[in-house]
Amino acid sequence: MSLAAKYDSKTTEDKWYQYWMENDFFKSVPDERESYTIVIPPPNVTGVLHMGHMLNNTIQDVLIRRARLKGYNACWVPGTDHASIATEAKVVKKLKEQGIDKNDLSREEFLAHAWDWTDEYGGIILEQLKKLGASCDWSRTKFTLDDDMSASVIKVFVDLYNKGMIYRGFRMVNWDPEAQTTLSDEEVIYEERNGHLYHLKYQIKGSNDFISIATTRPETILGDTAICVHPDDDRYTDLVGKTVIVPIVNREIPVIADEYVDMEFGTGALKITPAHDENDKKIGETHKLEVIDIFNADATLNSYGLHYAGKDRFLVRKEISNELEEKGFLINKENHVHKVGTSERTGAVIEPRLSDQWFLKMEDLAQPAIKAVREDIVELLPAKFKSTYFHWMENVRDWNISRQLMWGQRIPAYFYGDGKEDFVVATCIEDAITLSRKRTNNDNLQASDLRQENDVLDTWFSSWLWPISVFNGVLEPENEEINYYYPTRDLVTGPDILFFWVARMIVAGYELRDEKPFDKVYLTGLVRDKQRRKMSKSLGNSPDALGLIENYGADGVRVGLLLSAAAGNDIMFDEDLCQQGKGFVNKMWNAYRLIDGWEVDETLSQPAHALQGLNWYKSRFAQVLNEVEDHYSKYRISDVLMTSYKLIYDDFCGWLLEIIKPEYQKPIDPKTLFEVIALFEDNLRLMHPFTPFITEELWQSIAARDVKDALCINTWPVAGTIDQSLLNDFELVQDVISGIRTVRKEKQISFKNEITLNSINNEELSGAYDSLIMKMGNVSQIDLVEEQVSGAASYRVKSNEYFIPLEGNIDVAAEIEKLSGELKRAQGFLIGVQKKLGNERFVNNAAVEIVDKEKQKEADTLAKIETIEASMKALKG
Repeated sequence: MSLAAKYDSKTTEDKWYQYWMENDFFKSVPDERESYTIVIPPPNVTGVLHMGHMLNNTIQDVLIRRARLKGYNACWVPGTDHASIATEAKVVKKLKEQGIDKNDLSREEFLAHAWDWTDEYGGIILEQLKKLGASCDWSRTKFTLDDDMSASVIKVFVDLYNKGMIYRGFRMVNWDPEAQTTLSDEEVIYEERNGHLYHLKYQIKGSNDFISIATTRPETILGDTAICVHPDDDRYTDLVGKTVIVPIVNREIPVIADEYVDMEFGTGALKITPAHDENDKKIGETHKLEVIDIFNADATLNSYGLHYAGKDRFLVRKEISNELEEKGFLINKENHVHKVGTSERTGAVIEPRLSDQWFLKMEDLAQPAIKAVREDIVELLPAKFKSTYFHWMENVRDWNISRQLMWGQRIPAYFYGDGKEDFVVATCIEDAITLSRKRTNNDNLQASDLRQENDVLDTWFSSWLWPISVFNGVLEPENEEINYYYPTRDLVTGPDILFFWVARMIVAGYELRDEKPFDKVYLTGLVRDKQRRKMSKSLGNSPDALGLIENYGADGVRVGLLLSAAAGNDIMFDEDLCQQGKGFVNKMWNAYRLIDGWEVDETLSQPAHALQGLNWYKSRFAQVLNEVEDHYSKYRISDVLMTSYKLIYDDFCGWLLEIIKPEYQKPIDPKTLFEVIALFEDNLRLMHPFTPFITEELWQSIAARDVKDALCINTWPVAGTIDQSLLNDFELVQDVISGIRTVRKEKQISFKNEITLNSINNEELSGAYDSLIMKMGNVSQIDLVEEQVSGAASYRVKSNEYFIPLEGNIDVAAEIEKLSGELKRAQGFLIGVQKKLGNERFVNNAAVEIVDKEKQKEADTLAKIETIEASMKALKG
């Protein structure tokens, strides 16, 4: 059955994806083959498909589909991350819309709502990835809160605690007042913001004198417990040891001396608020200062805020500055740009806060992971990201792994008393009871006497185990699957989570299995718009991913995304690229429609030009396949696509099909048809990783195939012999034919009209290709001549010169008149340029590049005049 006139992407994509799924083509189980494993960077369960996901997962699919064709046991493990902060925020928002306050619910009640939300909305993104063509083994889909995944997390926590690597400490942490949880340093985004610098004065007790300080946060004076100056600062020597009065609060605080203070910055005097600044806390510990926390968890002021209690910090900042001014404590207020830490998840401004948290010691754990990347045991691509990786890892701080949330793996610490150290860590309540009885020497302790820690673990503490836990390698470290699939092969992700996730997975791999988790990390760039802006909902520049697939087809979008997706470089996304991708898909469709439409005459022999064209394309395909293999080995995926694209678009469609195409309404010989279909099948194999749907559709249209012969599970093409001499000859043949086409176009000679071609041949090209040139140029005969032909258009190819007689093909008089006009215009332009170059003032005063540009214009115009004059001379004979 002949192909439809137009390719229907929607019907085709649905049909073949269902076919692949029904036949378990994506399913992987351990066998005798070498494994090739990719674990998906698990998207948030709250997520929907966006351009970053589209790029990342298309690259993964390209790699996994190619591995499948190359005979590997390809396993791509999908899944989602429970995303504790993001998911909890969405559930809280939904509850608020229903008039329910999270704080009015028990933990069990809240988690019931969270699971209902997850069951209803979670995992949408995985279904959307199927529309893109992602060939994951969906039977392996994991969720970071699956029972076995959570059990793995808890076991690792307990093991690391028992090794002395996890501890509980009272620390200054990053507090997100919107999510009401602590964040790690890496989850804080620093933004430059416009604010104010407030200059305040504190009265020195027992005098009318004042000491001035500068602050960006006047509301925190309510928590001040000292003023600090440098011990060598002569301005304040007499004040050290005295006390000052905090404005509004009227609290007496000491003036202390510490070398931390920069005498040159501001007034050289600092207000110290130990509860709300990391550096102030260190000074406070050194000088044994009181710690006064003025904030509630939601960043409203508590009772220490006096008459501002219950008000938001930013409102208080405005109101207290007014009060300070009214009472004469505000010296002045100036505009000030400073960096403000914000929550990666909620965007809220971070508050430094002292609290009891759980930490993982990182310094020793980081060492094997640093060595692995330094020695390319784990290879980062592109390598430029190594320096970023080392900067983070060599300056690593202990990881704050606790979060004040309900959604997530609850920390397995059980308190048997009221003291901070009155706890045990255990994988289950039964073990906790046993440990507590031993610790307290109280055999009567029961489960009801224990209180489990309310905090949950940081989401990354579950996803850092991902390559191991998806194969149950934590709970069963020697099971068949972990030993077969681990280490995985490639990881494709964004550089923004190089430390959050990639580095920590390497750490986990060496700590838990003494082995790397993957061979290579391919770091994609960010997808930006044409104006280089990061795509976001707020800017309205992020296209609807599924809408793009609807408009351009999944194959078209995949090609469009990868045409400019060099590793590690930001991608300037332009929807026109998807249109180009769609155009390429249609080009393949129409190429086979052309082939499929040819009638076959079994009695015909293969023409010489067809044999030459087919032999050339076989060599060209082998040459390109070697280039493609080299690009793949260096993970230059965009280059793989571009090289394959040009092969099919230019060499196959633009040249080979034109070479072998029979004359209008005439048949083709069977040998040529058989060979061109075989070459087309190799094209489909080559393009399948990039355009899986159109290639499967065409593959199945060529012949009736058994399920085992589907393209999805077929074989990668094999490079044949490269005949370099033939390839070199063909470059010249193409130049000769292109010259004919150019003359026809310029002289408006119809391609339907036969022409003759004369050649002064200096043996750059033998006459063996004459039939091919005659076919492609519609040339009736090719004659060798000894000298230039008058009345002809001419062009050169290397040392050969070619002439196309124009008599009978064009109106010679009209052509001479046309050339005369062109000559006159060129000569006039030349006079203007030379006049400018003859002006010493211009030459001496103009920028060098401007003068050089004019000289280039002169040279180009002289060459043009020479060409026109030669053409006119030839026409006049």
